[in-house]
Amino acid sequence: MKIRSFIFAATIILWSIPSFAAGTQYDIRVDGLACPFCAYGIEKKFIGTEGVESVDIDIKNGLVIVKTREGKSFGEDQLKSIIDDTGFTMKSMSEKPR
Repeated sequence: MKIRSFIFAATIILWSIPSFAAGTQYDIRVDGLACPFCAYGIEKKFIGTEGVESVDIDIKNGLVIVKTREGKSFGEDQLKSIIDDTGFTMKSMSEKPR
């Protein structure tokens, strides 16, 4: 019984410790996103890029959200180049730590 209580308490403590291994999130506004096929092309390009952890796309708002692994960051020119390679135009971008 004491072992279960200890394991439970240890689990709660570990879950409450914040994760410091977070990367960066980029919110990229893109002109021309109109359909899931467009979104797939951008997603495929970013997922194939080293250090990218995930890509979410909001077609309605023309927003591409790219999350990177710890230690990986992109410059605005790099993001613009990736978007240009998919045939779209980057309007703006913002960057924030996760």
